[in-house]
Amino acid sequence: MHIAPRPNAPGVAAGIDEELIGTLVDTFYAAVRKDELLGPVFAARVADWTEHLAKLREFWSSVVLMTGRYKGRPMPVHAAIAEISDLHFERWLALFRETARNVCPPQAAALFIDRSERIAESLRLGIALSRGDDSVLNAPRRVERS
Repeated sequence: MHIAPRPNAPGVAAGIDEELIGTLVDTFYAAVRKDELLGPVFAARVADWTEHLAKLREFWSSVVLMTGRYKGRPMPVHAAIAEISDLHFERWLALFRETARNVCPPQAAALFIDRSERIAESLRLGIALSRGDDSVLNAPRRVERS
């Protein structure tokens, strides 16, 4: 389904379109699938990669182009994965930053990286709280910013 981006969406000013989102998602998750830490987590849960990649394209379209294409709820899905730790988030972000910088123009890469860092931190905090670990609210967090 194609929904036009909102004119004021941050991705429009950064030169992002659906094709670039697709390239980023496909390239990034090809690397994730090969990654020693992240690959097994995804392999255990993703049966249909075509469907999963389509959902991730919808997600990023909604985030950077404000299309509203994504209708999922990522927090419960991620909170249900017992082995997710800060190490997984750090590796996911490092790989995402590298991929974004390799496949996107600088302004687009910076936007994707900024949003990925915000989303990862939100998921990390939500997962910790769902596990009853409210110490994360008071702990300083070191996050590499682009």
